[in-house]
Amino acid sequence: MSFKSEKTMSFAPEKPENPSPKKRPPSWSDLWLKNTKPLKHVIFTMQLQSLSSPITPTTKNNNNNHKNNKSPKVPKTQIPISNFPKFPNPNFNYPRSESDPTRKLSDQTLLQILSKLPDSNHNSISLVCKRWLNLQGRLVRSLKLLSWHFLESGRLVFRFPNLTHVDLVSGCFFSPRNSGILLTNRVFSMHLGSGFSTKWNELCEDSLFPVEVIDRGLKMLACGCPNLRKVSVIGASELGVLSLAEECMTLQELELHMCNDDVLRGIAACTNLQVLRLVGNVDGFYGSLVSDIGLTILAQGCKRLVKLELYGCEGSFDGIKAIGQCCQMLEELSICDHRMDDGWLAGLSYCENLKTLRFQSCKRIDPSPGPEDYLGCCPALERLHLHKCHLRDKKSVEAMFMVCGAVKEMVLQDCWGLDNDMFSLASCCRRVEFLSLEGCSLLTTEGLESVILSWKELQSLRVESCKNIKDSEISPSLSTFFSIFKELQWRPDTKSLRPSGVLGIVMGKKGGKFFKRERLFVH
Repeated sequence: MSFKSEKTMSFAPEKPENPSPKKRPPSWSDLWLKNTKPLKHVIFTMQLQSLSSPITPTTKNNNNNHKNNKSPKVPKTQIPISNFPKFPNPNFNYPRSESDPTRKLSDQTLLQILSKLPDSNHNSISLVCKRWLNLQGRLVRSLKLLSWHFLESGRLVFRFPNLTHVDLVSGCFFSPRNSGILLTNRVFSMHLGSGFSTKWNELCEDSLFPVEVIDRGLKMLACGCPNLRKVSVIGASELGVLSLAEECMTLQELELHMCNDDVLRGIAACTNLQVLRLVGNVDGFYGSLVSDIGLTILAQGCKRLVKLELYGCEGSFDGIKAIGQCCQMLEELSICDHRMDDGWLAGLSYCENLKTLRFQSCKRIDPSPGPEDYLGCCPALERLHLHKCHLRDKKSVEAMFMVCGAVKEMVLQDCWGLDNDMFSLASCCRRVEFLSLEGCSLLTTEGLESVILSWKELQSLRVESCKNIKDSEISPSLSTFFSIFKELQWRPDTKSLRPSGVLGIVMGKKGGKFFKRERLFVH
């Protein structure tokens, strides 16, 4: 502050007595380099005049005057400036050079040629000319928006009219792009300025554009790109989603952040929707409520859903039951960091055609699932995946394995609390053919053996980064069971680069046959 004040109070030097010489007028090169916008219009007008206007007596007189060393009289242009096309105008035909060999090709033919080039060359061909720039934009199908002004100005729709996949999440924030602070979550990421709020629960909402601005952008996007199939957006309202549903009849995949029950009224109008991801509550960023009311509205409107992901959503048995009864085509359901009421797990039995069930980052599954007769099971379920889940509650883990008793593929990755007692509850899943264990540090060799020996249909096993599973503790019965596997990937810790203990035991049983399998499948 002191430096600034000293600079403000300093006195200017006294002017010399002799006046400074007058500045010379700017040369033509200065005008050309510093201000090229007016010259572009002039040169463009001269090109059109030379291409379209025939030789007139006026031009002949000008030529004669030029021969007599007289200053030629510049004729007025026959094309008024007001008739020039304003950006954007895709119907305007720019003058093409006679040396351009592609001028005789139609846009459709040239598009087919450019589409055969690899994606790495698309940015290069856009630099050839304006025509190729416009044609290259028609080839772009996927786009991630970083600046919301690019959408509101109309340039996005004009530049890329054939978009099918658009991600608007990063562009919905008015955070500085040149900031060195990047806040990242597994759901999304955003840039922060130096004066961001210290209240983490209001951090995302303070940097988000108003709802009216986001809805207006969605309306413009839907009208300009009616062939959209996938859209990701945050902070939209019911009106914004309705504009997508009305204009984009081919919309099949939708991802909504900060979703609530009111927004789900607009999703119900997307009758052709097949893939849906709802993000309700994200700790430290924003909080939105998705309850049984919203899940029921969703189930009654989107009956063609094939894949559904619920992230940070609330609900109970009634909401999951409504989804199972109405969405008969649902094949994949993902539950991430849920906040559902006790007893919701029994609603999965109504998803009769469900094939894949995923739990991710769930601090609890269902503390009070209810009686066993009330749970039921998913008869068509084939895959059960658990990633970074807390499996410390014996009652909820047992209920989960009972509902998923028909699974053929089980993947457990980085799950806390999965010890021998918890893993023994999976013995009720008698049809397991593929088992993958990764990052299960509490599980021992004895606990693994007690379960997989009861799975008579097990054909593939993958064990990685499970430090309490030791090669030296493998029994002869377990090693014999390994010999009949079609695929075995065995690396319980970093030291087990090649399990000599397993290989040595089995070599005496099966000889070179299992040695060949071990070389192919064991890493």
